[in-house]
Amino acid sequence: MDEVKEALRNLEGHYKLFLQQQLTFVRALHHSRENAHDMIRPVATISQVQSYMDHHCTSLTDRRILNMFLSICNDLSKLCHKLETVHPGNDTTHELLERCKLLLSPSNDLSTIRAKYPHAVVNHLSCDEANNYFGGVVSLIPIVLDCMKEWVSQTEKMPRHTLHNVSGRSTVSEKRAPQDAPARAAISPTPPSVCLEAQTPTGNKECVQVQGDNHVRKKDTNDNGNHRGNLRGPWKPPGRHA
Repeated sequence: MDEVKEALRNLEGHYKLFLQQQLTFVRALHHSRENAHDMIRPVATISQVQSYMDHHCTSLTDRRILNMFLSICNDLSKLCHKLETVHPGNDTTHELLERCKLLLSPSNDLSTIRAKYPHAVVNHLSCDEANNYFGGVVSLIPIVLDCMKEWVSQTEKMPRHTLHNVSGRSTVSEKRAPQDAPARAAISPTPPSVCLEAQTPTGNKECVQVQGDNHVRKKDTNDNGNHRGNLRGPWKPPGRHA
C-alpha cells in the first residue's frame, strides 16, 4: 500500500506540472487538428492524441506537451492494474477500478466527461473549446486521480489482514502462528490440575486444584485418612492417652 501511495503522489506531482501548461496543451491539440484537417470532431480519445503526435505534430513544443499527457495516462493505466494486486476488493473498490480502466482505454470516448469542482480545468477553456472540443480530454487525468485517491481511502477502511503488497505477500510480515500459540495456551478451557505437596510436621498433604482464578482447597487429612473436622477433641497419637 505504501508503494501505491508513493506512486500516486508522484503522478500527482507530474500532473501539477502538466496543469501549469494546459494552455500549451490546448494549443498543441489545435495545431495538430489543423494539420490533420480534423477541425470538426472533438478530441475524444487517447488514441486520437497519440495519432496527432505521431503524424500531425510539427513543433517540438507541441510534441513535448502531447507526449507528457500520453506519458501520464500510461503511468495511470499501469498503476490502475497494480491496484488489483494490492487488495482483493469489494463492490466499491471494484467499481472504482473498472471506471479508471474504462477511462484510460485508448479508444474510450471522453467527449462527454467533465471534471467538476474543485477542478477548474474546464473553466480555463473558452466556451466553445469547453463545450465542443477539449472539455473531455482535459478532464481525463483529474477524474482518474480522484478515483484512485478514493480507492486508497476505501481500501484503508478494510481490515489489515485483507491487504497485500504489490508482490502478492501479506502486509503483516510477522508470522502469526508462533505468536498466537502462547495466547491460545493462556485461554485453554480446561487447565490441568496442580497438586502441591508440602511436608508438614504431622505428615499432612495439601492438594490444590487450580481452575482459572478460583482455588478450591480440600480439607486437610492426616496419614490415616481421618478428617480433622470430624474429631470431637484435639487429636492425639494412638497408645499415648493420658
